[in-house]
Amino acid sequence: MSEVKQKAELAKKASMPFMSLTTKQKNDALNAMADALVEHQDLIISANEEDLQMGRDHGLSKSLQDRLAINAERIKDMSEGLRQIVNLKDPIGEQLEEIKRPNGLVISKIRVPIGVIGMIYEARPNVTVDAAGLSLKTGNAVVLRGGSSALKSNQKIVEVLRQALRTTDISEEAIQLIHDPDRASVNEMLKLNGLLDVVIPRGGASLIQNVVQNATVPVIETGAGICHTYIDEFADPQMAINIAFNAKVQRPSVCNAMETLLVHQNFAKEHFSALAEKYREADVQIKGNEEAKRIVSWIEDVSNDDYATEYNDYILNVKVVRNIDEAIEHIHTYGTKHSECIVTKNQDLATRFLQEVDATSVYHNASTRFTDGFEFGFGAEIGISTQKLHARGPMGLPALTSTKYNIYGTGQIKE
Repeated sequence: MSEVKQKAELAKKASMPFMSLTTKQKNDALNAMADALVEHQDLIISANEEDLQMGRDHGLSKSLQDRLAINAERIKDMSEGLRQIVNLKDPIGEQLEEIKRPNGLVISKIRVPIGVIGMIYEARPNVTVDAAGLSLKTGNAVVLRGGSSALKSNQKIVEVLRQALRTTDISEEAIQLIHDPDRASVNEMLKLNGLLDVVIPRGGASLIQNVVQNATVPVIETGAGICHTYIDEFADPQMAINIAFNAKVQRPSVCNAMETLLVHQNFAKEHFSALAEKYREADVQIKGNEEAKRIVSWIEDVSNDDYATEYNDYILNVKVVRNIDEAIEHIHTYGTKHSECIVTKNQDLATRFLQEVDATSVYHNASTRFTDGFEFGFGAEIGISTQKLHARGPMGLPALTSTKYNIYGTGQIKE
């Protein structure tokens, strides 16, 4: 039996008694996991350094090294994320609706676990912790398949989490990590109907498309983050510069970082030079259209392929536009329905942007960097869904539940 199928079967078996777990039992397990991460942080950081060294040896970019890197502060954040999940309301068993029928039947709709979640992701070890924590709180087992660049980090993290579970009422088999780095292990997961109840991909466009196109197991699609900020002619200059700079530079390696800046031509004439210089001081490579290049001569040419690229790096597209119509049209053409922003003091234009732009998260006068489960108050997140069924946007606890109907009768039979 393959590693993938064996571990999926172990996870399925471990998930069966989960519906009867109490909130306290789940929270005790999450607290034990949070404690263990901090207690064993030196072992995790040491394993991560092996991954980082391998990445450096193979020319991994600085931005992707940042996604991969673990230090004491990031372990503290992982631990705190688990404790935040402890403090969140347990959704399992929540009654969503009660229907009383004329024949006396009482129909109750409640939240229940999905079952076994397959998580396929790339070079961010914190996802290992987030996925495990959110899954356990919602009564789900999880089968994790991270990227090969983070294999040693993920192995050590899962080892620590499973060891912590041994002191709790939750079976350590509820968290499984696939060690096989071959792409075939991913493709096998996609066909495990009956063992995996859902697959969630989290990573670049090629990974997500492979999962969506080849899975027979149901998929919750997360999306690439080609995010835009539109600076309107009525924007406050300093606010606009601060937001646009933060959206690109604060952490460019993540999916909610801005990839294309759209600037109204009137604002650009007055303020784009100063903003471009601020980017240059931060070592951001800028590609721009002809209108942008007329204002700042040193920026490079931009292409349609560039507009369709998620860089996750210190590279930025800039397009000077005539009006909000051109900005919205560009977003509809190149956006991935992730996160979009307008900076303006004109409330009518802001309202129109919020209504017409199709994305999970649309901002008025705030950085797209806030599209995140922690920032939305969900504790951690298991991903940002860009689809429109079941879940959309940052996925916290409710997104990892399904529903069922309990029907209470007094002997009714169908006539």
